Amino acid sequence: MSADTRRLSLASLGNLEERTSFRGAALVGVLVLTLSYLSVLSHVTNVVGGNRVFVLLVVGTFLLATALGRFLRVRTAVFFTAVLLVGGTVTYFLAIPASQLSLLSTERLLSDTVALLTGLSVLRLTAADVWALAVAPGPVFLSWYLAMRERYAWSVAVGGTALGLFVLTGDAGTATTLVGVLGAGLALGLGTLDRHGGTVAQLDTLVAVLAAMVVLAATLSVVPGGAAQPLLPDRGSPTVEASLVNSPERIEMLGSIRLSPQVRYTVEANERQYWQTASYDRYTGDGWVRTGDTDAYRGRLAGPPGASRQVTQTVTAEATVSAMPAAWKPVSVSGDVEGRVRITQQGFFVPATSLASGESYTVESRVPQYTSEQLRRAGTDYPDAVRTQYLQLPESTSTRVRERAAEIAGGEDNAYDKAVAIEQWLEENKRYSLTVERPEGDVAEAFLFEMDAGYCTYYATAMVTLLRTQGVPARLAVGYTPGEEVGNGEYVVRGLDSHAWVEVYFPDVGWVRFDPTPATPRETAERTRLTEARQSGEPGVDTNGTEPETDGGPTVTPFETNGSSLNNSSQSDALRRNIEGSSSTNATPLPAAQDGNLGGETEESEGFQVPDLPSRETLGLGLVAFVGLVAGARRLGFTAWLAAELRLRYQRPTGDAAVDAERAFDRLERLLERRYRARRPTETPRAYIRALGRGHGLDPRVERVADVYERSHYGSGVSPAEAERAVALVDDLAWEATPVVGELFSRGEDEPAATTA
Repeated sequence: MSADTRRLSLASLGNLEERTSFRGAALVGVLVLTLSYLSVLSHVTNVVGGNRVFVLLVVGTFLLATALGRFLRVRTAVFFTAVLLVGGTVTYFLAIPASQLSLLSTERLLSDTVALLTGLSVLRLTAADVWALAVAPGPVFLSWYLAMRERYAWSVAVGGTALGLFVLTGDAGTATTLVGVLGAGLALGLGTLDRHGGTVAQLDTLVAVLAAMVVLAATLSVVPGGAAQPLLPDRGSPTVEASLVNSPERIEMLGSIRLSPQVRYTVEANERQYWQTASYDRYTGDGWVRTGDTDAYRGRLAGPPGASRQVTQTVTAEATVSAMPAAWKPVSVSGDVEGRVRITQQGFFVPATSLASGESYTVESRVPQYTSEQLRRAGTDYPDAVRTQYLQLPESTSTRVRERAAEIAGGEDNAYDKAVAIEQWLEENKRYSLTVERPEGDVAEAFLFEMDAGYCTYYATAMVTLLRTQGVPARLAVGYTPGEEVGNGEYVVRGLDSHAWVEVYFPDVGWVRFDPTPATPRETAERTRLTEARQSGEPGVDTNGTEPETDGGPTVTPFETNGSSLNNSSQSDALRRNIEGSSSTNATPLPAAQDGNLGGETEESEGFQVPDLPSRETLGLGLVAFVGLVAGARRLGFTAWLAAELRLRYQRPTGDAAVDAERAFDRLERLLERRYRARRPTETPRAYIRALGRGHGLDPRVERVADVYERSHYGSGVSPAEAERAVALVDDLAWEATPVVGELFSRGEDEPAATTA
């Protein structure tokens, strides 16, 4: 082998080693992108059924792609991916209950696909866990296979498409999306360096560009109107109504909220009821999802399984609204909106388009009729669909939540008494407040063990969770409380009447309402807000039928909730207790308060207040921005300049007088070079100093530093004190040079100028 050939081989080997290092980093970028969308699917399986099978499936797919990546052709890999997706789709359809599978059609499949791409959460799918297991292998296999084949751009395209799907469905939050974008950028940038022989010196440009991408993306919504929101939050608290009634598909748990006093509906009904708008069956740990899609209203619906009584209500919209409140259980609707009404899987009416002010509809509801003894004897023979849908809890639900539920209700032998015990415990152990900080992690667990106060959504979420751990089917219900009664069977419903409560399923009876939120403080807060709105002249808070009372609030009338009539004496003990507590005519109104603090709490205004720490997302964004700035500064040479300036102004002692003296003179030379000129190659240090002195006149301290250097380098040496003095003199000269370069070396007034030879 010739010398040239050997040199070429060694050069190739060096390039291969360099590419290998970039290859590993590029694969890490692909892995980060892959894990970003897998985290969404993992969350889905955790919420619905458990992710052990999911983890095993993903690991197996990675191993398969790694093994086949060495020899499988690209076309064959694409075909294999298609087989995985088709097989997963078939598996998903086989997992759908027969009752729902019969409703599927080509038109329905197309509409569901469009819905997924425009904001339908994966968690709303009936068999969401099976869907996640069916979808995951395809993109994971193809993306990782392409990365193993060094086709980084195509690998990122596959992974980015998968992540983009979950951005469109709203399941990928801002942090997840940004992590995925960061991984994609790393894979593309490092993969390009790997394939084209880039150097480590070029990494700073890549890091700066990626950081800029992340920071810019963090300040914008990924999809207009979608679930992904900027990391910089709106300072205004949302209303209870916006977080409940106006969130038809999913409810995200929030922090502090406020009350809206504007009139939304007027209701004429033969019985005072809660006006329900929706229920939610799937608990995600940080919110609620209503599974299933809506169907067109085609006629009368079935009533509850047991005895019921008819409640007819005519509801008129007093503003533009997007919900159709009615007493549970609605069975028929007529009026202005009949042709554009849809039915949720849970049995509620929703308008296909918003209702305009003045539009009205009439709903016939069949309200379940029962006694407390009947509920105690109802038993646990729940339908399979009820067990599957309404006993669901995230797999991550902690043991201490289950232990707390057993502690509260474990001693009861029937679902009704369990519900009453949990309802009473929450009323007695938690305070009502609209001013709370949204907790991290599982909301129900946080409310039970970490929070002292909360509002209706927290109470209801905790109660449903506790009931489900006890094997009692329950769900979250939202809508409006009855509102202000202005006449015989006439009610004015405002935004502040929006509310969340709990429904428990009893065989042969159906869904029964329980309300664990303390009634008196809630209604006091509502009355206070209405008084404030009237005093400040806010528009839309009254109708012709509402007049402010002398105490500034509406009249609240106690009402029965589950009897066939007002003289029915067989009422639920727990609900009767709620009725007595809801009569707040004797409650003392609170002084007018701001929207954000209507829970009867006062903020401490004295003493030191510890500021709130930024969120993890904000801290992460700040770290990314800092790294990007450092990388950009390095690329522009700023970091090297800054390091040189710091070395010029600060010298760390070594303990060796000779070394310290020489370093001090080196710094002095850089100062002189910056001010005058560099020392010539043939010029000794002494000749250099004398030449500058003859031409410019130097500070005497320059001569003293040069003298120490000469004795250290050429003479018998210097003492540590002399070396330390030389270092200090150069420090002074360097810092004096900082403010005004033109006065770098001013002649010392207390010392004569150095003589020149």
